[in-house]
Amino acid sequence: MSTTQSERLRELLEPLVRSQGLDLEEIAVDSVGRKRVLRVVVDSDEGADLDAVADVSRALSAKLDETDAMGQAEYTLEVGTPGAERALTEHRHYRRAVDRLVKFALREDGELIARILTVDDDGLDLEVPGVKGRKATTRRLAFAEIDRARVQVEFNRKDKKDQKDMTEEEEA
Repeated sequence: MSTTQSERLRELLEPLVRSQGLDLEEIAVDSVGRKRVLRVVVDSDEGADLDAVADVSRALSAKLDETDAMGQAEYTLEVGTPGAERALTEHRHYRRAVDRLVKFALREDGELIARILTVDDDGLDLEVPGVKGRKATTRRLAFAEIDRARVQVEFNRKDKKDQKDMTEEEEA
């Protein structure tokens, strides 16, 4: 997709996505055989549930039908959310990943896997898991130190609410 088409699509669709209370994260047009697929990724601070994605999908489809932004050739519109192992590329992504485990590729110190505790304008406060029975430690990481960051999937993590409920049950 040319930069010009990408910019036109973003200019056309972003206000509509924002009016639905979501952020437009990504636009991609891919060729699949003779068809084209327009993939739109949306998100918000509260997350985007299935109903919100369906609503924005209908609105985007109607807007695209009334314009020639995709040209006359057939295409399929796919609207979704970033997924479990999303890359963190903007400040809002880090904010949305608070309490999540993230793998950081650092500019000078290799890699780091840590949980985001807080986010401010300058960087992150992290909890670095302990190794071999050691306690977790905290670390400050400036945005300038980060080359790449990606959320990690955790299958065995207990929700904070679950941990609080367990603590209250133990105290009773």
